[in-house]
Amino acid sequence: MKIIVAVTGASGSIYAERLLKYLSKNHKILAVFSKNAIKIYKEETGSSLKESADITLYDDDDFNAPFASGSSRCDAMVICPCSMGTLGRIASGVSDSLITRAADVMLKERRKLILVVRETPYNLIHIRNMETLTLSGAVICPACPSFYSKPQSIEDLVDTVVFRILDLLGVEHNGFRWGKAK
Repeated sequence: MKIIVAVTGASGSIYAERLLKYLSKNHKILAVFSKNAIKIYKEETGSSLKESADITLYDDDDFNAPFASGSSRCDAMVICPCSMGTLGRIASGVSDSLITRAADVMLKERRKLILVVRETPYNLIHIRNMETLTLSGAVICPACPSFYSKPQSIEDLVDTVVFRILDLLGVEHNGFRWGKAK
C-alpha cells in the first residue's frame, strides 16, 4: 500500500513514531509534518524523522507533492496525532497546507482518511467537526489506549491504539486481539 502519514502539532508523537515503525516495514510511506509537529516530535521522542527507502518526507507547504492532487493514487491517509485545529480546517474545507489539502483530496476521491485525534475533553465545535468528517467518509479514531492486553510498557500501551489504526487500514499485524487463543 501507499499511505500518507501526516503528523500535526498535537501531543502524542509516540503514536506517529510507532505507526511509522510498523507501516514502513511493508508499505510505501509519504510523510508530512506540520511546522509545530516537527518541534513537538523532537521534544517528545528525542529524535527527528529521517527519510529512508520506505519513507519520503514532504514539507507541509509543498503543494507540488503528488498527493496534493486527486490524480495521485494513494491508498489511505492517517493524520496521527490530529490536532483539533487541523480537524476543524479539514471539516471546513480549508486547504491551507499540504496536510489539509491531502485530506480534502482523500475525501473527494472517497479514499480512506483516518484522523487520530488527541484532545480531551471535546467541546461542541470539536464534536460537530467530527460529525461533519464522519458524514463525509472519514474515520475518527481517538487515541484512547486499552488495558485488557495488560500492557507492560508505554510502547505496549501506545501499540493498543496503533494496532487499531493498522486494523482500520487493513494492515496485518501480530498485536493483541480480544479473545485470541494463547
